[in-house]
Amino acid sequence: MKFVLRKLRLAVHLLRGAWIVARRFPHATASERMAMNRAWSLEMLRLAGMKLVVHNDGARLDAGVLVVGNHVSWIDIYVINAWRPTPFVSKAEIRKWPVVGWLADQLGTVFVQREKRSDAKRIMHELADRLLAGETMFVFPEGTTSDGVSLLPFHANLFQAAVSASCPVQPVCLMYEDARGRQTTAPAYIGDMSLNDSLDALLRGGPVTAHLYVCDPLAPGAERRLLASEAQVAVQAALERMRGAPAIAADVLTGNTISTSSSERVERSGT
Repeated sequence: MKFVLRKLRLAVHLLRGAWIVARRFPHATASERMAMNRAWSLEMLRLAGMKLVVHNDGARLDAGVLVVGNHVSWIDIYVINAWRPTPFVSKAEIRKWPVVGWLADQLGTVFVQREKRSDAKRIMHELADRLLAGETMFVFPEGTTSDGVSLLPFHANLFQAAVSASCPVQPVCLMYEDARGRQTTAPAYIGDMSLNDSLDALLRGGPVTAHLYVCDPLAPGAERRLLASEAQVAVQAALERMRGAPAIAADVLTGNTISTSSSERVERSGT
């Protein structure tokens, strides 16, 4: 019964998000919309039994930057938005998901039809235009999800947008940890799993900490394949760094803000 109630609360929260976007966004400023998105995403994580730890946030760029990161789960999007709301590039199938697809569309998501090679060119030009206008955009260059234990190759195509716009690329790394401080694959959305299967696995996996490491930005102007390679190296290094930080994990699990470094903090709903 408790498990069913948790899923019901998540469903109600999702509908509340749709109400906020439909009724409050049209009358809100850009900064107000960002604040509402972030607060809603933090609450989404809390309801899913997850808290967020951000590492090296002092390196963050907030305008005219292409952010790229590894992709583990559908919940990655809410982790990123709980850190700093950012429009995404996403597969076109998500647009058809009930409520979630509409929300993604309203929040500026760029949908790509992966089976059409020509669509990547269209998306690249749209990304470049938005980056030139000072927007921040997020891409998962692996192209699909993995279990989070290892990285898939980073595809270089959409890095061309950063080259064309002469804007920096900022890699970020996501890692999920269980209550014992060990990396967990409970949030992973892979293989033939349905969205419901993935949600069940996450909720049954116990309390989870989402770690997000903000890597130093990569300078603009490099060739796209070089940028993709450098971004993958940075994300891999961040993943290994977080795996080798037991003292940080212990502090996180107390539920207190990390005080060992000003560049690391715990995010929770209501903060």
